[in-house]
Amino acid sequence: MTYKSRAQHLSIFGLVVLWGLQSASARVPAEQAAQLGKSLTPYGAQQAGEIVKSGLDIPAWENGLLKKDWPADFRKPGQHHPDPFKDDTPLFIVTAKNMGQYEEFLTEGHKALLKAYPDTFTVPVYKSRRSHSAPQWVYDNIKTNAVQAELTADYNGVDNAYGGVAFPIINRDSPQAGVEALWNHITRFRGTYVLRDASEVAVQQNGDYQLVTSVQEVNFNYYKIDGNADSLNNILFYYLSSTHSPARLAGSANLIYEPLNHTQEARQAWTYNTGQRRVRRAPSLAFDAPIAASDGLRTADDTDMFNGSPERYDWSLIGVKNKIIPYNNYKLDDPKIKYKTILQKNHINTALSRHELHRVWIIEGQLKAGARHIYSKRRFYIDEDIWSIAVADQYDVRGNLWRVSVSYLKNYYDVPTTWSALDVFYDLQANRYHALFLDNEAPTTLIFANEAPDADKFTPQYLRRTGRR
Repeated sequence: MTYKSRAQHLSIFGLVVLWGLQSASARVPAEQAAQLGKSLTPYGAQQAGEIVKSGLDIPAWENGLLKKDWPADFRKPGQHHPDPFKDDTPLFIVTAKNMGQYEEFLTEGHKALLKAYPDTFTVPVYKSRRSHSAPQWVYDNIKTNAVQAELTADYNGVDNAYGGVAFPIINRDSPQAGVEALWNHITRFRGTYVLRDASEVAVQQNGDYQLVTSVQEVNFNYYKIDGNADSLNNILFYYLSSTHSPARLAGSANLIYEPLNHTQEARQAWTYNTGQRRVRRAPSLAFDAPIAASDGLRTADDTDMFNGSPERYDWSLIGVKNKIIPYNNYKLDDPKIKYKTILQKNHINTALSRHELHRVWIIEGQLKAGARHIYSKRRFYIDEDIWSIAVADQYDVRGNLWRVSVSYLKNYYDVPTTWSALDVFYDLQANRYHALFLDNEAPTTLIFANEAPDADKFTPQYLRRTGRR
């Protein structure tokens, strides 16, 4: 029986018991929340810098990348972002030969990739720049969330949160610390409405690939500027996508209603298939369902490093440590660089990537007894400034590291928000990878707006028209 069907068959007595359970409170006292924007950044990260070792340090956060820092040749939203740090050069480059010198700062996934492709995979490390920034109204909402937001009793939803990360101040000794950090990733700011015209590829062992091009729209209901927790109707976001090429996939479309409280209601999804010429419910479009365009290299909940319900895993905090993670990756989104230059055999062209030393929350999910998923364990490295998963390690049923997902982050400074310039999903067993969100050769990168299109657009009735375009 699915989780949703169990919820539908709860007895009245069971509902009363459920409602009577105390929420897993994560609220902090007002005096502690007052440190947001002072000793803590508005997102709850440590504001102060840190000298880690000679020549390698983490600077203080100083409001991130502000308008005065924008490159002069950035002119309009949707333009591919000129690199504000174009004059930076690598401090050093980690290779399979010298990785031992930097082992304490490397994620397990990057160690595995360096060992798997010792002659070609590298990790260029640059000066750390804490560039993350967001609008003031998001900062204000986060401060409110700090004293109000709560986990549901089963950790499968969030109550009394809106318009910002739900849990900016986490008690590291709490048994719910890991799942709170995960919910921060899920609820982080990525704009109010975004339109993306981009491509993805599943790269074969010999380096061949075929582009799959689609248009995606996300209406972040949780981030409507004039909204609040009472107006959410339990919708975190609406997601609409339509595939335009290749011919075998063209015309297909998907629609998702993503809840904030999965205990109250499960994800709703619909799909339009050109062969059947009808819209159908797609209840399986979640968890470890394979994504067709990825050629089986990405699951539904791999997207965005992780999305959806956390219910199938027990989450714990491993620690907060200094790690080298992808950051400020403007080169990978440069319109002057062609896909064929980025997409190479075994892995992307890592010379185009940028990594920095940052403090990260390392959390781990162990598959619950009786739960089903192709990954027995997942380890996430979450940047403290953004609450975004930068690297994800996925383990098979034998406990071996199987897949490594990497989010090449950058600041979309016209919003501003920090999100991925490119997501790459490496399969160490198949010696293949899948790259998502390629838009270098597209006329625009992400287009953000403070208002979403008419709500009627995000409906099953509209889905068929979307797919046939």
